[in-house]
Amino acid sequence: MALEIVGKLIKVLPEVNGQSQKGPWSKQEFVIETLEAQYPKKVCMTAWGEKVNDLKQFAEGDTLKATFSAESREYNERWYTELRAFRIELAEGGDSAAAYSAPSRPAQAPTEAPRSRPAQQSQPAAVPFNTSFDDESNDLPF
Repeated sequence: MALEIVGKLIKVLPEVNGQSQKGPWSKQEFVIETLEAQYPKKVCMTAWGEKVNDLKQFAEGDTLKATFSAESREYNERWYTELRAFRIELAEGGDSAAAYSAPSRPAQAPTEAPRSRPAQQSQPAAVPFNTSFDDESNDLPF
């Protein structure tokens, strides 16, 4: 399952190296902030092996597109989830956040004549908070 995320690179964490039975390994975590206008999300991802070198070519503030897979594992009855990036590239349009705004609708010709709107009624004056209402003045149908 391949997933994609587009966002601004906001942090690159230190590289971690180690040795296993299969040989040396390296990984590096990085944080991307999504380009959602109202509620941007921060997502921590992991680059393994050769992808660590790919990550070094980007600077903080670059707009990236990361293709990743999500994997969870259990250890001591706790679950841990990792987002493993297997492709990291500059997003189309460089590091401009404006390139990822919602697409605008094409202009459409009106298909029918505009309907006349009823005259807008003026709003009643505000009622003081401590005003009490009796049952007769209540015009609700229930």
